[in-house]
Amino acid sequence: MKSVLLAFGSNLGDRRQTLENAYIEIGKLPDTELVCVSGLYETKPVGGPVGQPDYLNAAGIIKTRSSPQELLKQLQAIELQFGRIRKERWGARTLDIDILLYENEVIETPKLIIPHKEMLNREFVLLPAGEIAPDWIHPVSNLTIRQHFELLC
Repeated sequence: MKSVLLAFGSNLGDRRQTLENAYIEIGKLPDTELVCVSGLYETKPVGGPVGQPDYLNAAGIIKTRSSPQELLKQLQAIELQFGRIRKERWGARTLDIDILLYENEVIETPKLIIPHKEMLNREFVLLPAGEIAPDWIHPVSNLTIRQHFELLC
């Protein structure tokens, strides 16, 4: 099984309950195990339309036999299940699940980029990821999550 680092965010509806239910749904995916999740972090929106509610963000580690592309489809289906509507970039959302790292793979297709291209620029991603995966190495920079957090902050 492959180890995968995920990022979660929600800023619409019952954010905490949505994230907790999303973890349950991820645990139900075939050949996938939810290993752990970080604590929740409340953050101001970055980018996107002004006036959005604050986000709850978290990170999680899963183990899966799904390919990165298959996992993306599964995670997007979970987002839809919780009312995710993609109408504007960086807009408010009930649930956002991003694949940050998939083992040490580097993937760039029109639909999927791993490592996530913005992860190293976002404190709201690195803080929860650093809580559960501080020593994971970014496959492009060869620095740990902890080192990237220290560089950013």
